[in-house]
Amino acid sequence: MLGMNAEELVRKGESLFKEKFAGKHLTETQWIKILSENPILMERPIIINGKSAVIGRPPERVLELI
Repeated sequence: MLGMNAEELVRKGESLFKEKFAGKHLTETQWIKILSENPILMERPIIINGKSAVIGRPPERVLELI
């Protein structure tokens, strides 16, 4: 719905990312597993309206769905 791959959803400023994952070349499946096990790494909030979604940062992005 967001039109992006899992790595694009990663919050790269998080210390967990910097300590464990920065600079690693991982597959889509690996990123999905990492995000499911470490939800703090996922960009949020994700706003869904029907079949469309956006990451709600900055807040103005939410206006794209209205």
